[in-house]
Amino acid sequence: MDPDLLVENELTRDRLSTLACRLSDDDLARDLGEGWTVAVALAHMAFWDERAALLLERYAEGTAQHHIPDWYEDLLNQTLEPQWRALSPRTAADGAVAAAEHVTRVLRGLDDGLCARLEAHEEGYLLRRFNHRTEHIAQIEAALG
Repeated sequence: MDPDLLVENELTRDRLSTLACRLSDDDLARDLGEGWTVAVALAHMAFWDERAALLLERYAEGTAQHHIPDWYEDLLNQTLEPQWRALSPRTAADGAVAAAEHVTRVLRGLDDGLCARLEAHEEGYLLRRFNHRTEHIAQIEAALG
């Protein structure tokens, strides 16, 4: 695993953890637009980090299937959104941090050969969880002012 990718992932994991710890109930309920709140965005991040962790574990075991197409990922977001809304806001925040920690542990254990194969088959985004987190952390921070 590229040490720079690990550092970037760990920095955004820490940034997410710090943010989640300081969010009040009012902050978690803050509207982000398109019907999403801060809590919904955190639950969304938790799902995608946990999904990445589980896929990486399966790739490492040799049991993973091929990449899910983008249209299906959009469908997953739409399908799961009501469940994310139903979570308590604090559960969503805690889940986002726990999922980020889980995927970090998995990333630390990957061998370089697997990482190279993932990059070669357009699965490298699984290794760069910081991209997705950074996008939503910035969205949350902007909404909070």
